[in-house]
Amino acid sequence: METLQDIAVFARQFWGVWLMVFFMGIVAYAYWPRNRDRFDSNAMIPLRDDEDKEWTNGGRP
Repeated sequence: METLQDIAVFARQFWGVWLMVFFMGIVAYAYWPRNRDRFDSNAMIPLRDDEDKEWTNGGRP
């Protein structure tokens, strides 16, 4: 049981480092060039015109 407590104390010392690494991973994913087209396309979803008028009328033509 003593060893588990030692590991927990050691891990608590680096929580800020772990959170920073996690945050930097998210930022890297968001700015990765391969993901840019998908994110740009998803950002325009609210501004697109509805091509199918059936959906704008609640499914009624």
